[in-house]
Amino acid sequence: MSKFVTRFVKDESGATAIEYGLIAALVAVALVTALTALSGKISSLFGDIGAELDAAV
Repeated sequence: MSKFVTRFVKDESGATAIEYGLIAALVAVALVTALTALSGKISSLFGDIGAELDAAV
């Protein structure tokens, strides 16, 4: 039983997975924040492109 506990305490693979999960969550929050802030400009840009395409046809 003591070998199991010692091996469990020394195993750091779970910590690495948690770190990668936290990094992925942080990137996702940054993307959502950036896209929310830029949504008006992006919508306007695509509206302008659609109007130009309608005028060209």
